[in-house]
Order: sequence, then C-alpha cells, then structure tokens
Amino acid sequence: MPATQPQTHHTIEKIGGTSMSHYSAIRDNIILKPQSGTGPYQRVFVVSAYGGITDKLLEHKKNGAPGVYGQFANSLEDSSWLHSLEALRHELHSINASFFDSDIALQKANIFIDERLNDAKQCLLDLHSLCKHGHFSLALHLDTVREMLASIGEAHSAWNTATLLKRDGINARFVDLTAWRSNKHLPLDERIRQAFSDIDLNTELPIVTGYAHCQNGLMSSFDRGYSEMTFSRLAVITGASEAVIHKEFHLSSADPRVVGEDKAVPIGRTNYDVADQLANLGMEAIHPKAAKGLRQNNIPLRIKNTFEPEHAGTLITGDYVSNKPCVEIIAGRKGVYALELFDQDMAGKYHDYDTQVIAIIKRFKADVISKDTNANTITHYLSTNLKTMKRMRSELERLFPEGEVNQQKVAIVSAIGSDMQAPGMLAQAVQSVAKNNINILAIHQSIRQVDMQLVVNENDYNQTIQSLHQALVEVHDHGRAICLAS
Repeated sequence: MPATQPQTHHTIEKIGGTSMSHYSAIRDNIILKPQSGTGPYQRVFVVSAYGGITDKLLEHKKNGAPGVYGQFANSLEDSSWLHSLEALRHELHSINASFFDSDIALQKANIFIDERLNDAKQCLLDLHSLCKHGHFSLALHLDTVREMLASIGEAHSAWNTATLLKRDGINARFVDLTAWRSNKHLPLDERIRQAFSDIDLNTELPIVTGYAHCQNGLMSSFDRGYSEMTFSRLAVITGASEAVIHKEFHLSSADPRVVGEDKAVPIGRTNYDVADQLANLGMEAIHPKAAKGLRQNNIPLRIKNTFEPEHAGTLITGDYVSNKPCVEIIAGRKGVYALELFDQDMAGKYHDYDTQVIAIIKRFKADVISKDTNANTITHYLSTNLKTMKRMRSELERLFPEGEVNQQKVAIVSAIGSDMQAPGMLAQAVQSVAKNNINILAIHQSIRQVDMQLVVNENDYNQTIQSLHQALVEVHDHGRAICLAS
C-alpha cells in the first residue's frame, strides 16, 4: 500500500504485552473477529514484546530492578549482564517452545532470536572492551544500547506471530522496523513509508514491530512508550479510519482489583483530554504525544479487551463530551513525593521562587504530577525515587537557606470525566472520603473541571478509590458501560 495515498477504511491496531503471550486469544478474539466485513485484512497490527520481556531487557518498569541494559550500564567491572542475557535467551526459547509444535518450526524460531541475541552480545562485548580505554565513554553510547536491546523483544514477538498466523492460513507479513544490521538512519515517518511501500492491505496482514529505529531515537523522547508512537505514526501516515489498542482489560471506571470486578464498568466513550489526565497519573491509555497525532488528524482511538471481543470497548475521540456531567473514571497513583518549600519572604516573589524550583526539578528529571501554592508555599507532587528526592531537597535547602523544605510520600486519587461541571460533585467527593475517616492532605480542581484530585496518605489509597467510586460512579448503575461505544 503506497503510504503517499492514505486509505480511509483500514485500521491500525496495537496488541499489549500481556495479550501477546496468549496467541490463541489473539488469533481467535482479534485477528478472526474484525470490526468490518473485510475478513482479517485491511488491518495492521503493531505488537509489543511478550509480557515481562522488556523488563528483562531494560529494567523492571515498576520496581526498577535492572535487566540486561541496567546491569551493563552500571558496571564495566563485572559480567552480570552476560548471565542475564543468557537467562533471557533460555526464556525466549521456552516461549518459542510453547507456541511451535513442530521441531522444524521451533528450530527456525530459535535461530531467528539467537541471531538477534548474538549480534547484541557481540556489540556489547566490543563496546565493553572499547570503553576500558580512557578516550571512550560508555555514557555516550548508552542511549543506543538501550534502543538496540529494546528492539529485540518486539522483533521476537512480531516474527513469531506472523509465522504462527501463516501456519494457521492467514497471509501475515513480518514488518521489521528495527533496522537491524542496517546502516541507514531514517526519520521515523520515512522508515514507515518505505516499509509499507509494497504492502497490499487487501491481501496481506502486516505484523509490525512496536519498536522502530529512527534518526533521533524513539526512546530518548518516549522511553517505554515508544511502541505507542510507532502505532500513532502508522495511523497518521496511512490515513487509518480508526486506531485500536487491545489490552488484557477494559478501560474501566476504576481498577477492578481495587473496587471489585462486579463494580468496575467499562467507560465506553470519552475524549483525548481524559486520556491525557490518565497519562499524567501514569495510567496511560496512550502516551500524550502519540495521542496528539491521532487527535490532530481526527482519528478515533478504541481500547478493547482481548478476552471480551464482543464488547465494543471504549472509543476515544477529540470532540466527545458526556450528555450530562458525570465522573467516568476514578484513577490514582501511589508512591508520589510531595516536595514543599515554605519561605516567609516568598510573598510577592512567587515567580522568582517557582522558576528556581522548576529548574531543579527539570535538572533531576523528576516528573511533576500536580502542584499547589499559596502566598509563601509551593508544593510539587512528583514522580521520582527517594535518592533523587533527597538530592533535590538538598539543592533547595542550599538555594533557600531561610526557607523550610519538607518532603512526604503521598498518594493522589483523581475523579476524571469529559464534563464534571455539576454543582455539588466536589462536595460529594469530599463527603464520601470523610465518612471513611480519610484525611485529605490537599485538594485540586481546575476551572476546566475535567478532573478533581485528592492528595491522601499512601495507606489510604485503596479506600479513597473505593469511596469515590461508590459515591460518584456506582450510584448511577451504568450497566455494560457508562456510555456505550458504537
């Protein structure tokens, strides 16, 4: 399909890592259950690595435990990364054995991934040797190492999936955007255009690597959200009619594990503004920069549950606003650090203080989730680790010796909706939490009224979500979805 002549009836679809680990569900619930009458074709699938593999290639997404990359980056003195790489090879072979039922097919699958692993191993050994010389710095090459290792997971899952689908009678095509062994450093859009220049979506089903190599490096801008950017640019460049993300769960009114599966309900319809609020809390429906391209090109995004294929899921568009004000989702984040600066001299000089505090936060690469101020206090709610937090606090104490700097670990819980402009909604939220003897440390609601945030002690996180969900969502008995998607 020439990328310079965008189509208007195909879809670009992304499959998450947990879903990828269930090939039969992908084949039966996704590939063979298209949204239109086109059969399995007129669709493009961008795939993530199998569940947990990117954590072992890079580092654990939640607890930060180092994978191959983390071990290689942090020491030139030992070879622990080599042991991790070989353990990963064994795991990838085990994954292959669970999918391929013939010796010949399994051998081909193992040969493919071994070539990638062996190339990566040799590159790292050469780099390790080179950087023992004083003229070469390992730090200058780590971004490239990270990109190279990340690409292995998606290449593995995409090759396997395309091969398995061919075995099962579907004309799948492995589309490798990783540029493995290529000496061409292309812009992302050009790499996609070249890869799709000879693909016929009427007769072929492209299975595309979630990682795409490009001139500027996807991970430098999007880190672990790189596959969503590949997905988004594919949708924009090829003129997709809809973008679809298949996950192992619905985009629901709250985490079913917290409020109970019988109480959480799929959202059904919402807009990109709500998706951005979720991303700010680390609960990405899609990375905000990836969503931007879809929003600007009026491409709707649908979030579907792989294991409930008959459900229409949740449709996200730029223009949707609920028919009447309501809360669509209760979401939150634990492990947030509140960094508070109090200085009696701040009154009347707020901008001077704020500029310096923000500069420190940016220098230490902490993410700001929220912020509140009064005449002599600025508090930033940050996503970071304790080590970085202590460094920032020391820097603030040095800059403002007359001030008082405090830190506290808290949780933020938000009620979010496309339209929450209803009198008394904030009062309902506060009352529901107070009834459960939960102390609210801070509260925020902007004039736009698409979200309200409660800052609470971390130990009160689950109960705060349960209280808000009961008071603002469950009372309405929404049924199969808050607003049914078409």
